[in-house]
Amino acid sequence: MELSKINSLVELFFAKYKEINSISDKPFLKCLKDNKKDFLTWRQVKLNIQILSQYLKANFSKGDRCVLLSENRPEWLITDIAIMNAGGVTVPLFTTYSEKDYEYIIEDCEPSIVVVSNQIQYDKIKNIIKQKSLNLTIFSFEKLNINIDEYTNLNHLFFDLDKVDKSIPKINIKRKDPACIIYTSGTQGNPKGVILSHGGILNNCEGAFDLLKPITAKQTRFLTWLPLSHSYEHTVQFVQVSIAAKIFYAESIDKLIKNMNECKPQIMTAVPRFYQNLYQKINTSFTKTQGFKKFLINKMLDLGIKKIRGIKLSFVEIIIDIFLEYIVRKKIKNQFGGNLKTFVSGGGALDKDVGEFLNAIGLPTLQGYGLTEASPVISCNPINAIRVETVGIPFKGVEVKIAEDGEILVKGENVMIGYWNKKEETEEVVKNKWLHTGDVGYFSDGYLKITDRKKDIIITPGGDNISPVKIENEIINSNKIDQAIVFGDNKPYLSALLVLNENYSLSKDEIQKEIENINKNLSKIENIKKFFVTNEKFTIENGMLTPTLKLKRKEIVKNYKQQLENLY
Repeated sequence: MELSKINSLVELFFAKYKEINSISDKPFLKCLKDNKKDFLTWRQVKLNIQILSQYLKANFSKGDRCVLLSENRPEWLITDIAIMNAGGVTVPLFTTYSEKDYEYIIEDCEPSIVVVSNQIQYDKIKNIIKQKSLNLTIFSFEKLNINIDEYTNLNHLFFDLDKVDKSIPKINIKRKDPACIIYTSGTQGNPKGVILSHGGILNNCEGAFDLLKPITAKQTRFLTWLPLSHSYEHTVQFVQVSIAAKIFYAESIDKLIKNMNECKPQIMTAVPRFYQNLYQKINTSFTKTQGFKKFLINKMLDLGIKKIRGIKLSFVEIIIDIFLEYIVRKKIKNQFGGNLKTFVSGGGALDKDVGEFLNAIGLPTLQGYGLTEASPVISCNPINAIRVETVGIPFKGVEVKIAEDGEILVKGENVMIGYWNKKEETEEVVKNKWLHTGDVGYFSDGYLKITDRKKDIIITPGGDNISPVKIENEIINSNKIDQAIVFGDNKPYLSALLVLNENYSLSKDEIQKEIENINKNLSKIENIKKFFVTNEKFTIENGMLTPTLKLKRKEIVKNYKQQLENLY
């Protein structure tokens, strides 16, 4: 199948189904939260899409917006494709949004249809629907505690497969047509609705297909846990379709390791915070080892880091490294299911030390780069030529150049159609077809390296530009500190708000000593002079993290304004 000749995401699914069904009906989707249920096969998914499309078509016109509010589960993919197949545009919502966010988005996109998974999700928006007297058609995957005339329970539809027209429908969707509107997580204010085209996401699929080709099997297993409402995982699901993957939906972030052992994935995508936590846990366990075991671990790390840095090993070192592959690395891999071919990191900057560490211990980790406005992937490290300090090579069909001020500009089919209802904001970031990313970087031997985020830059009174992310990564590399945000724009020095690891009980002097050790790895202007410790973790629930675990800087600074100002 040539992805460049596919016209839509719907066509991609049905073309792949036809290809698979000509051999045999294969297992496709599995929710690990409900292990009693078998896999949904490709045929079952196809029939579910068709029957749901028929119901949806009767309730909206072509181009209408359809809100989808659900946790990750097989019905999510089915509904997403069904909406598009019926001529609609999917508007996925995070299950962790505040009521204010839900209200803003629903008013902004004016949907004709709302699809929710269950009562929990419906309760989050029911007051908004009633207060605004919105004329919406409501569908649900499960029974809701409301009048049956007010919604359609899709659970019954999904089992009535014998009445479905089994022919593959003719699809009249073009690559330039809108596929979805994905609202940004709102780190700097109200979320903006990013309109992504079928062609933009397909372009990403083509790039990912080429990237993963060296490690894809007959039916590659993916473990999915990032919210499907996020642009990253939303596109990943179509990458999974394009390679006919077997998809497992994780129970929760707390059960990821357990789920990995259950489904033994070959590929898994995640955000930097996941890898940071993984690094801390494994590194902590390594520090507790003694004797010959400690010697082997240190040797494995030493040789692994040499390899990832491109340092040639001696003949003796090669032999030792092969030995360590079977004695040490294999045991580590077995803790993650034993079949992992690669982690893929996206949604933020991956710390270099974390990337080197994971690759050195036998957990290949590819860092990529993108943003929602780019469908979302712009570049990624190739599997056989990883440079952890970079975000890799631009995807096929994606043009990248560096502006005079260092800003990264992107052009290609993957660039968004625009922001929903925001013409001026669109024109501010897309100029002459070039997407202005807001990120600063440069190329080194064809690899793209991100150095700063223009909006997040701290500017000192002396005019120095400081990247807080770099410093924050250094801080949380400490096993004793879980979270940190650096503060100091136009201030005489930098301060930090810290959340300590709950396993440590540290005095102020001990924390100060830890900060002094961290400062040794930083330049003088990057040194942390003062700090404040909070017992409240930054979480999605308290509004201080985005659904992909990025810091909501504006909200955190607002909540701790007085404590931070008291540091000066």
